[in-house]
Amino acid sequence: MRLSWTAFVFSACLLSTRGSHAPRAGMLLHEERDDIPVDFVNRGPATPDTMLDMRVALKMADRDGLETALLDVSTPSSPHYGRHLTSEEVRAFASPSPETTDAVSDWLASEGITFKVDGADADWITFSIPVSKANELLGASYENFVHSPTDVVQVRTMAYSLPEAISGHVDAVYPTTSITAPRDPSLGPMFEAYTSAPNVTADAVPASCNNVITPACLQALYGIPATPATQSSNKLGVTGFIEQYAQKADLRDFLSLLRRDINPNTGFALQSIDGGVNEALAGIEANLDIEYTVGLATAVPVTFISVGALNADGVQGFMDFAEVLAAERNPPQVVTTSYGFDSERGLGRTLSTRLCNSYMKLGARGVSVLFASGDGGVGGGQPKQNCPRFEGAFPATCPFITAVGGTHNIPETAVALSSGGFSNFFGTPAYQKNATAAYVARIGSMYQGMYNASGRGFPDVAAIGDKVEIVNAGDAGLVAGTSASSPIFASVIALINDRLIAARKPVLGFLNPWIYANPQAFNDITSGSNPGSCLNIGGFQATAGWDPATGQGTPNFSKMLAAAGL
Repeated sequence: MRLSWTAFVFSACLLSTRGSHAPRAGMLLHEERDDIPVDFVNRGPATPDTMLDMRVALKMADRDGLETALLDVSTPSSPHYGRHLTSEEVRAFASPSPETTDAVSDWLASEGITFKVDGADADWITFSIPVSKANELLGASYENFVHSPTDVVQVRTMAYSLPEAISGHVDAVYPTTSITAPRDPSLGPMFEAYTSAPNVTADAVPASCNNVITPACLQALYGIPATPATQSSNKLGVTGFIEQYAQKADLRDFLSLLRRDINPNTGFALQSIDGGVNEALAGIEANLDIEYTVGLATAVPVTFISVGALNADGVQGFMDFAEVLAAERNPPQVVTTSYGFDSERGLGRTLSTRLCNSYMKLGARGVSVLFASGDGGVGGGQPKQNCPRFEGAFPATCPFITAVGGTHNIPETAVALSSGGFSNFFGTPAYQKNATAAYVARIGSMYQGMYNASGRGFPDVAAIGDKVEIVNAGDAGLVAGTSASSPIFASVIALINDRLIAARKPVLGFLNPWIYANPQAFNDITSGSNPGSCLNIGGFQATAGWDPATGQGTPNFSKMLAAAGL
């Protein structure tokens, strides 16, 4: 299933609309964009009395200190490896300083705005104002941007500014310059009907797994055990957005069909964020994620995290789920998300950075945060065309999450749709510098100028993402995309965590330093590439070692156990 069908998507191809924006006296330009996504049309100034629900992200008191602490507890060679932080310890780094809170509060109060300090770390300020006041407050020019395919209107500005005395206290303001295509919940990912499952056992990888992937295929391919997990404190979280719901009846049918060795009534817990529910409606994405966690991470307690507040671009749910989980006393040790944005540029640098820092909080708590890398290949969300430059999907480009790319076939090769490449916003983190530098040196001048060779490389790892059998609305069918890859890899991590907890060892937590320190723990994929929809190039080629098509490779359970000290 393509991420562009299962995510809050926007096109990465942009059209120029105007030149630079000079802030007025006493104001500093905080962010601007000079172009808009291809499927959007600027319909002119927004009505002055249109109300905007504003969110101001306050700077952390010690953001760099939190990153240092995260890497200290996540790097295998560190003496503090595995000593994950408590919510109180994270809050000491992440909460804004009193000076920051006071400065922004005083500014808003002086403007006659009624506001609320929000968030578990008191690092958000929220308020509602009309467009006329937002234009005045931010030196902005809010306009109506219409998404042509859906006629959905987003009220955004091409630039905004903050007072000089305030700018240094603020990470981002929303909604301002982010323009992202709305997601129609009635649209589903590609679902190809399939009449019957093959008789597959987990002691070998039969040829039939080239035609359809089942839990038994994955158990055989990656050495994943079918024996039940034993630790009740071990939890695996599966996020659900855009009114996607996991149907328990479909899970029961899936288990009856493809995991006959476990109780078909095995279920999952529900956690609601922003009013999220789990209605009795079949959602292909949600069903896939639940069926390949409950059905693969045998007996690991799974929670479906339903994120509500469906909105025009989906950003608010991404803001909230990470903040809520990071503040919990006992968050799930693994969280997998199959939704995202096809390009960093639509969100903008400040908002992408702020969201990425939220995932850093989760990692510091000892949570393995996994995201599907995306299904646009090197082109991100660009339509079929000659791609002038490569686009990095978000959150896959965030250095504090583990991005999971896709493979297909037996033996595995990179699947063409798997998003991968290099970030245009985030620099190469130290944990992967040697790996990405080796790949850049290997390809030489190929694609020079089309990607940022000094950016964070993604994906980090990969798993099967094609011809995966699920049950949806009572019917068996096949789906494709990295939306399958992420829950598969997350299930492997959850099973390793179960054994670590049983051995009274800390869980893996933020995975990336461990992944890059243990390349031998993965099946290296050395063929295939990821052109996606770009017609003029072949995409990044999978090679020996890390590559931007399949990362370090796919799971090898026994070798991963050894790398985890088991």
